[in-house]
Amino acid sequence: MRTLVTYMTQTGNTKRIAEAIYGELEGEKEIKPIADVSDLEGYDLAFIGFPVMQFDVPPNVKQLLSEETAGKNIAIFMTHAVPEGFEAIHSWTGSASQAAASANILGTFDCQGELAQPVIDMLLKADDPQMKAFGEMGPATKGQPDESRVQKAKEFAKEVQAKV
Repeated sequence: MRTLVTYMTQTGNTKRIAEAIYGELEGEKEIKPIADVSDLEGYDLAFIGFPVMQFDVPPNVKQLLSEETAGKNIAIFMTHAVPEGFEAIHSWTGSASQAAASANILGTFDCQGELAQPVIDMLLKADDPQMKAFGEMGPATKGQPDESRVQKAKEFAKEVQAKV
């Protein structure tokens, strides 16, 4: 079985999760940034990861999901700055699943990552009270994804690969 782990990262959070997933996979495997992936031909399974940006899937990732995953076995993983279980996470995972509607989605994984300081600063200056509140949560994200989240990503990798 040939597996691809591809990801987009801005601060290293998603890359850390991608590397954890990659490390647990059996068989022939590759890991590379989404920017280096033009299609998923030749892979039996693809793990596709990204950070949530502006409360959604980044446009280039959404394009890959919608244009290159038809009939493919994929798993989606994402990092975000909110605690797991935050209500909005469902819309983010739903948006990714909708983009990959013609794929065989074998699983989704999300975990908290560290919010970058420039984003915290921008949010704290926002007029919108909800955006300010997100900015105030920023310091609580320091050090994420922590080892427990990395371990969960490893378990996710094994569970998904066992489905193929």
